This record gives sequence, structure tokens and C-alpha cells, in this order.
Amino acid sequence: MSKGNKGFGTMFTEGLDEEAALDTSAPAEGIMASRSQTLARIATGKTVADRTEWVDPARCRPWRMHNRDLDHLTEDSCRDLIDSFLSAKKQRIPAIVRRLKDEPDYDYEIIAGVRRWWTVRWLRDHHHPEYDYLVTIQNVTDEEAFRVSDVENRSRKDISDWERAKEYTVALAEFYDGSQSQMAEHLNLSRSWLSRLLDVARLPEEIVAAFSDTHDITVRVARDIKPLAGDAKAFPKMRDEAKRIEMQRVTEGLTISGPEVAKRLVKATVEPVAKAGGEKEVTGEGGKVILRYAKARGGGLTIKVAPKTGATTAEVLKAIEGLLT
Repeated sequence: MSKGNKGFGTMFTEGLDEEAALDTSAPAEGIMASRSQTLARIATGKTVADRTEWVDPARCRPWRMHNRDLDHLTEDSCRDLIDSFLSAKKQRIPAIVRRLKDEPDYDYEIIAGVRRWWTVRWLRDHHHPEYDYLVTIQNVTDEEAFRVSDVENRSRKDISDWERAKEYTVALAEFYDGSQSQMAEHLNLSRSWLSRLLDVARLPEEIVAAFSDTHDITVRVARDIKPLAGDAKAFPKMRDEAKRIEMQRVTEGLTISGPEVAKRLVKATVEPVAKAGGEKEVTGEGGKVILRYAKARGGGLTIKVAPKTGATTAEVLKAIEGLLT
């Protein structure tokens, strides 16, 4: 592959921006002007341009390396597109697909535009069977398909670092022989940024389990915990803290943000961990833990009030009073 191929993806994605963004962009603003001109050339009808067609979304499927986490595509997360489609009475920006062969259930594989595909399917399932899926059909290899998808989605704020890191990790091994330098060159990325992004997907599973949502694991979060996760002395402490966080989430309904999880994991590596059995519990009605306590240095007492226990203030105060008498 030559260096001259680095920017080839723009030939496929010029003018292909999200529907909602189009609604607020002025035609005279730089690149958006050319995109608006591209859209203006698209006519209505079943075939709207060369290799651009309206198709049945049920005959399409995301390709194996798409970077969308389908579990996170919901009515709420796609609300902007739903409203845009309803306002325009159609999808205005085509997705990018390629034809499938020897696939009886599908005709097309979605390279870029999974969110648009999900939205059309949702509309068809919710009283709008007239909506079809607008696609531009391209003949590309897997590596080219990856770059096309990357060109279109790199600036998308609704794609998490976790989703992007997982996609890049697979592409690194499959298309670039594990060479970050080669991958950065072909994607026109800085090597340092690519390395930081890949670190997101390289976190140990035991640490990832501490996060209630993998989408909370950002480049910044991974930057804070990755060095310690690779340290032989620090990792066991982080792993134990991750288990505590996960247990609190399951038993107490604890919900904390990604940065807060990272802060606890890092803090666990610099503070002594309480000895087994050193911390005791006070339970309320139904056996749910409402307090944890341990003896502190100097004869004092450290008391922790468990979150989201359902206990009333009076019950908590009574439990504390019981410890102090």
C-alpha cells in the first residue's frame, strides 16, 4: 500500500455528514458548502444518483468491523436522527455499503451508517413503514472499508473511545501487521494519539469489570490507570479494588462515573488496603448493609454509610448510635 492512499477515503465520504449536523450548518461555511452542494445533486426516487439507492434496511447488516456498539443504539441515543428523518420525511445522507455475495438473507454490508440504519429500522417498527434506507454502494476491500469508515466517523462525538479503540485494535492486527507506525501513517494520525487510544482496549479485563459502562473508559481514564495496571506491585491492589467496586455495584446499586472509578483504582495503589475482617458491617431490614465500620488508629472509629440502601435517616442514625454506645 502506498502513501498516496492515505487520504483516499474522502472520495467516498465527501458530503456524508450526520443529518442533525446538516440542519444547523450554513451552506457557505467551508467544507460544509461542498457537502451541501453534494446533497443538492441528489434527486428523489428509488435511484437517486450513480450507485446511490433506496433499499430495504432488513436486507442490510453491519460489517464485522463496524465501530458502533449496537447495545447502545436506543431511541434516546438516536433521538436527533429520528427527529431529523421525521422532519425531512426521509433520510437525506446516504450510508456507505458494499454488495454481499452468496448471502441469502442480506444484500448489503454497512461500512458507515449503522446509526442511520438503526434509525430507519426503528421508524419502520414505529408506524412509519414508508421509510427506506439510503445507501451509496462501493466496491472496496476490507482495509479500504476500514479507512472509509474511519474517515466518516473519526470526528463523531457519539462514538466512544472504547468503541473506537476496539475497532482500531482489530484493524492494527489485521491490516497493519501490528505496526502502530504503519497504521498511524496510513490513517494520517499522530503516533502518540494512536498509542493512547489503543491503551483503552488494552486494559486488563479485571480492571474493565470495575466500570458499569465500558463507554466510561476514555483515553484520559486509560492514561491514568494503564501504567499502574502494568505494574507488578500495583496491579493486585487495583484488581482487588475493582472487585470491591463491582461488588458494591451489584449489592448496593453503586453508580459512579468513569473518572471516579479511575480515582479509586489509583488511590488503592498508594493507600494500605484494610486487612480481611478488619471492616465490619451493620445490616438493616432485609439484611441489606447500611453501615461499614473499622477501628482507626488511636482508638477512633471509621464509619462508612453505604449508598442507596433504602434505609431511612432515622435507621442510619440509630445504627451509628448503636456503634457509639
